[in-house]
Amino acid sequence: MPAPGGRDDESIAAAIRAVDITLGILAGGRATRLGGIDKAWMERGGVPQVLRWQRRFAHETGALLVSANRDLPRYAQAGLHAVADRIAGDRGPIAGLDALLAGCRTPWLLTLPVDLVGVNDCLLPSLCSARGENGAFAIDDDGPQPLVALWRVEAATLALSQAVERNEAAIHSLHGRLRMTGMRLEGVRFGNLNTPDDLHAAGVTPESRHD
Repeated sequence: MPAPGGRDDESIAAAIRAVDITLGILAGGRATRLGGIDKAWMERGGVPQVLRWQRRFAHETGALLVSANRDLPRYAQAGLHAVADRIAGDRGPIAGLDALLAGCRTPWLLTLPVDLVGVNDCLLPSLCSARGENGAFAIDDDGPQPLVALWRVEAATLALSQAVERNEAAIHSLHGRLRMTGMRLEGVRFGNLNTPDDLHAAGVTPESRHD
């Protein structure tokens, strides 16, 4: 029997081709609770966070963008394409998402904050299977993770533009506008590198932090 909206269950759950997905890493935050260090280049096990996520999804996505607002030549030297915020003022994550959507050349965008500690092995396939027409976002044991999300670029670009016009900045409002599906991941906790205690627990040492 066809599912609501006219698509059957098999088509809804069908995987999206890797070449149709761009990984968008959000690395434009100020890290004020960590003294302003650049989280993208903090190393764990000798690997900077931004490169950790690049490698993790290299075989599941066809392109990579990084939302960043400082030291852009460093990304180019590492072979990464960084895009800076286009929206003036301190608009938070919505500005980074806008930059990623504007630079994206694939139908789908998978967003991921650079300061996550870890994700489950089946994150992207699970988001693809759970998605509604315009995407899905993850809900781990800590609650909704609005920036761990799969976005249909065309629809998200229009919705974000309308949100900016209304001076709205909440990512979850975009989810609602786009009717994106919340995907519950039982027993999963992504974690974040937000405080010195978080860094210590994740094995980030003072010597490997980069200003």
